[in-house]
Amino acid sequence: METKGYHRLTFRERVIIETLFRQKMSATFIAGQLNRNKSTISRELKKWAPKPGDKYNAKLADWAAKYDYVSKKYHDKISAYPMLRWYVYRGLLTNWTPEQIAGSIKIKYPGDAIMTISHESIYAYIYKHRQAKMNRKLIKLLPYSRYKRRNHRPPKPDKPRIKDQLSIEHRPAHVELRQEIGHWEGDLMIGAKQASAIGTLVERKSRYTHIVKLKDRKSETVTRAFSNKIMNMNATFKKSLTYDNGMEMANHKWFTQKTGMPVYFAHPYSSWERGTNENTNGLIRRFFPKGTDFNKITDEQIMEVEKKLNNRPRKIINYLTPLEFIEREKRSSKKGYSDNFLNLISSKKIIGNNKTH
Repeated sequence: METKGYHRLTFRERVIIETLFRQKMSATFIAGQLNRNKSTISRELKKWAPKPGDKYNAKLADWAAKYDYVSKKYHDKISAYPMLRWYVYRGLLTNWTPEQIAGSIKIKYPGDAIMTISHESIYAYIYKHRQAKMNRKLIKLLPYSRYKRRNHRPPKPDKPRIKDQLSIEHRPAHVELRQEIGHWEGDLMIGAKQASAIGTLVERKSRYTHIVKLKDRKSETVTRAFSNKIMNMNATFKKSLTYDNGMEMANHKWFTQKTGMPVYFAHPYSSWERGTNENTNGLIRRFFPKGTDFNKITDEQIMEVEKKLNNRPRKIINYLTPLEFIEREKRSSKKGYSDNFLNLISSKKIIGNNKTH
C-alpha cells in the first residue's frame, strides 16, 4: 500500500482555514473541506490562534511557517528570531540562568510559538561555536562559566573504594528536612594543576561555612584539619558529616572517633546530594577562581572570604546571615558552642557596613 506523503499547508489552504474559522466552523469541518487530517488543522489553529477569541491570520501564519521551516533547516531558533535573541541576551546580561530565561519567556509570551524555547536550546546555542568572540562572552555570563559543557552521565554502579563506607541511604531522614542544626557537608576545592587544595565545611541549616587551608590532600591531613575545626563545637552543633567519595575521607573512622560525628557518603556522580556544599563552593570560586594556586593563598585571605560568606544575608534563611542564624540557634538552645568556639566566632565578625557578595 502506498503511503500518502505529507505536504505543508499552502497559502490558499490557509486562506480557506481563515475564512471558515471566522465562520466558527470546527476543525473537523475545515479538514473535510480541504481533504486534510483533522490533526493537521487542529495543530495549525492551536499554533497560530491558541486562545479562545484569537483570530487566525492566513498571511501571517504562512509567512511565519515558511520562516520557521527555513530557520529549522538552516539555523537555530535564537539566530533566526531577533526578538527571541534579544530576550535571551538581556536575560543573560541580567545574570539569569538559561532555566530562568526559558521559564519566564513562557509566562510573558504564552502560546507564542516563536517566543518559546527550552533551556537546553539556549545552552546549545551558546556552546555551538564556543570559540567565537560573542559565544565566549555569553559563556562568561553563565552561572559557572565552563568552557565545555559537562556530560550528563547517569550514576554508575561502582565498588566503594573507601572501606566501611556508611552510605547516605543510612543517614536519618530528618536530616534532609534541615530542621535540626549540626549536620554538615564537606568537600575539597582543587587548585591549579591539581597541586593544591582547600577544604570546605558547610552547615546544612544555617549555611555557616568553614574554609580549611590544607598542606596536602592526604587523608590524614584532611581529616585532622576538619576535626580541628569541629572539635571546638558543642555536641549540639556536631551531629553528622555528608561527604562525596573522595579518597581524602578514607580516614573517616578516625574522624568519627575523634569528633563523634558519623560520616555519610553520597552516591557517585550525585553532587546534588550535597547541594549546599556545591553551591557554597560556587560562591567561594568568585574569590578564588579556577586555576588559583591555594599554596599561595594566605590564612588571612581565607579568613576574609570566610567572614564575607558568613556575614552575607541569605534569602534561604530569611535574609539572616549564617552568623546571625548560628547565634539565634545558640540563644534558643540551652546548649551551644563551647566558649573557645564562641570566641572564635566573635573574632570573625565584620564590624560596620559590610559589602555582601
